[in-house]
Amino acid sequence: MMKIEGIAAFVAVVEAGSVSEAARRLRLSKSVVSERLAELEKTLGAMLVHRTTRKLTLTEDGAAFLERAGRIVREMEDAAADMAERRGTLSGPLRIAAPVSFGRLHLGPALYPFLKAHPQIALTLDMDDRRVDPASDGYDAIIRHGAIADTRLVAWKLARSRRLLVASPDYIERHGKPGSLSDLNDHRGVFYTNRGAADWRFQTEEGAVVIRAMLGLGINNGDMLHDAAIEGLGIALLPTFIAGPTIRDGRLIEIDVGAKPEPEFIYMAHPEGRNPSAKLRAIADHLKKTFGDPPYWDPDF
Repeated sequence: MMKIEGIAAFVAVVEAGSVSEAARRLRLSKSVVSERLAELEKTLGAMLVHRTTRKLTLTEDGAAFLERAGRIVREMEDAAADMAERRGTLSGPLRIAAPVSFGRLHLGPALYPFLKAHPQIALTLDMDDRRVDPASDGYDAIIRHGAIADTRLVAWKLARSRRLLVASPDYIERHGKPGSLSDLNDHRGVFYTNRGAADWRFQTEEGAVVIRAMLGLGINNGDMLHDAAIEGLGIALLPTFIAGPTIRDGRLIEIDVGAKPEPEFIYMAHPEGRNPSAKLRAIADHLKKTFGDPPYWDPDF
C-alpha cells in the first residue's frame, strides 16, 4: 500500500532539488527521507528520480507521477489546516519567498509577533532577490517589491512603495546635481540588476520616459545598492523603505528631476487557480495593517 509519507517525501525532494534540502524542510534525517522515497518506488514498481552525486532529476515515470503526488500532498495539508481552522486555530506548513533587504528591514519584524500569536503555523521563509515562480518552485506565495506584471499570479497589495533618486553629498559635489531628466544621461548610475536593463523609468505628462545613465555599478542586492550610493559611486533609485533613514540624516540627498518614478508596490502573490489558505490570508491582512497606508517607513522629508 502506498503511504502518504512516501508521497510527501517524493514531492519534497523534487521541490527542494536534493534529498538533503528536502530533509531539512521536512525536519527529518536524510536517511529517513531516502528510505521513504525508496519504499514508494518499490511500491509503485518504478524509479521516480535519477540520483547522482551532483544532481537529482526526474525519470519519465517520476514526471508523470509528480503532478498528482503534489496535488495529494497539498490536499492533505489543506484538509489538516481546514480542521484546525474550524476549531479557530491557524496551523500547518506555509512556504513563502521574499526579497532580502525588505525581509530583513520590515517583513521579519512584522511577522514575528504574528507567528508568536499563532505558534502552530510552520512557516518557512526563503529570502532571495531572484524572481521565483511560486507554482513550480513549491511556494504557497511570494512577497515582492515592484510592478505586478505576471498574469498567472493573483496579487494582494500590501503597501505602496515610494522610490527616490538619491546620491551622496560627495557625489553631488564632484559631479553636480542634475535638475532634469535629460541631465541624468551625463551621470553615473548604480543599478539594481535583478530588474534587467540598467535604466530608470519615469512618469511624465507626455507618458513614460526611460533614462539610461552611464553604468557605474550593477548590484543584485538592495542593501549593497544603498551602500554604494552612500560611498558616492553614482546616483541610485532607491525605495524609501531602504533609504529613508539615510536621507533624513543627510548621508543621501534626494534629487528632483521634475518627474516621478513609475509607481510600485509591496505585494503578496499566489498561483492562479490555487485557493489560498486561511493562514495565508491572515498573514496578508496582518502585514497590510502593520505596514499602513501610507506605510510607516514613508514619512515626509
